[in-house]
Amino acid sequence: MIALIALLLAAEDPAAHCVTLTRGDPAEAERIAERWSLAGGGSKAKQCLGLALTAQSRYADAAAAFEAAAHLAETEKDAQAATYWAEAGNARLAANDPIKARAALDAALAPGALTGLPLGEVHLDRARALVATGDMTGARADLDAATHDAADDPLAWLLSATLARRMNDLPRAKSDIAEALKRASDDAQVQLEAGNIAALAGDAAGARTAWTNAQRLAPSAPAGIAAGQALAQFDTPTGAK
Repeated sequence: MIALIALLLAAEDPAAHCVTLTRGDPAEAERIAERWSLAGGGSKAKQCLGLALTAQSRYADAAAAFEAAAHLAETEKDAQAATYWAEAGNARLAANDPIKARAALDAALAPGALTGLPLGEVHLDRARALVATGDMTGARADLDAATHDAADDPLAWLLSATLARRMNDLPRAKSDIAEALKRASDDAQVQLEAGNIAALAGDAAGARTAWTNAQRLAPSAPAGIAAGQALAQFDTPTGAK
């Protein structure tokens, strides 16, 4: 173990080496990241610890590690603090803690250091946190930002379409689900939502097609199961006229 840490600290990019370990053996990466942190690894070591914990689905612990990385980075005047806050927010969402997720994501946005896709992804995550806490208006604003800065991410368009449907904005829902379908027509969740929106619009044929696609793409996943339940309304009992 000591030899591994020595190699890690001597590497040209120890953070990259640690991240590679999280992919192959996250439990080992966790142990090494903890020792690297004790050896003065600073915010990078804490970030690696967070990634290792995330890989083990220990999301609350991972969020705490990312938050520690963010605090250290702020002390070091390191602009990466925003990235660490963003990772903490994402982990808090995975841990089903939208209130703490919102706080972390607010901290990620506060310095104005993020741009482009990373900025869009933070707005996307904050929208998810806001929906979970019932703030649909705030979520709408964040999803508008997400579809601008993370326009290539089909999830941004999917969630925007879903929120528009829930807010009875059918034109926006149709427009946004079309964008999601352009980017991820092979995603069962996208097809499920396309069916939901078509059904709301009174397009039974379109709903049936989309739900059938969702069920075909992921028959045992939640989206596929929900699509199958939705398709049941089209079943005609034997002998019915």
